[in-house]
Amino acid sequence: MTYDYSGDAHRELVEAYRADESPFPTDSSVAYPRRDSLRDELPLLKELLFPCCWNATELLDDPEATRSRLADLGACIRQGIAAYADDPDGDDLTAAVDRTLDQLPAVRRALKKDVEAAYKGDPAAKSYCEIIRSYPGFHAVLTHRVAHVLYERERFAYARELAEYSKTETGIDIHPGAEIGEYFFIDHGTGVVIGETTTVGDWVRIYQNVTLGALHFEEAEDADHLLAKGYKRHPDIGDHVVIGAGSNVLGAIEVGDNVSIGANSWVTDDVPDDTSVFVADHPDQRRKSND
Repeated sequence: MTYDYSGDAHRELVEAYRADESPFPTDSSVAYPRRDSLRDELPLLKELLFPCCWNATELLDDPEATRSRLADLGACIRQGIAAYADDPDGDDLTAAVDRTLDQLPAVRRALKKDVEAAYKGDPAAKSYCEIIRSYPGFHAVLTHRVAHVLYERERFAYARELAEYSKTETGIDIHPGAEIGEYFFIDHGTGVVIGETTTVGDWVRIYQNVTLGALHFEEAEDADHLLAKGYKRHPDIGDHVVIGAGSNVLGAIEVGDNVSIGANSWVTDDVPDDTSVFVADHPDQRRKSND
């Protein structure tokens, strides 16, 4: 299945590459080790969004090379959405792919802010390139921002496929319907779950084993064991929020701005602005000799 991209994102992306400044990687002479994938979309996305880090430096000064790479990605996306389409040969599929690829410059701008947030939020981070290549939280967010574009275009099944594949690589489960703001950072990341109707503000940092999930489910009327769909069931997280490891924030609740939720907290009620939530009474720890 072939696809020929006709938009203008290739020129915008090349201009964006040229505008990069340190600490974003700009040295096109570096060749990194290969990191293969079983799906083509994610390697292509990584190359298009951060070519200096993924051995795609031919894209930096060549809009036509970038256009060709976009066409390769577009063919993958078209095949993915066609599998679930009523008319897999319809012109609307090509238009949907065009609109998705047109969003890549905006996605890249958002991801650069996510890299900045990771660098500022992790004392162990040594460089932006380390984050782009090695941080599973960043890889999960990269895939999510593209999957969310597809979700907003009502290409739900294919968006979910990308999200699920990302989970196999990162251990992080972000539903493509979740709305995530700017400067988002998932540190460590294993076991993080973010539900479909979650919204996340700007400058939010979360740690491993955090769940932004549902507290309970509603059954559909006059249906046998069918859960209702399409209603709000996950939390809204404000700006400048930190959620510690192992915490569960559940239900259609609101967590305000400038909130800190300590590790292993169980939050099922609204949290006002400028509040810290933490477990007050930790279990007693006892020790005895092994002799």
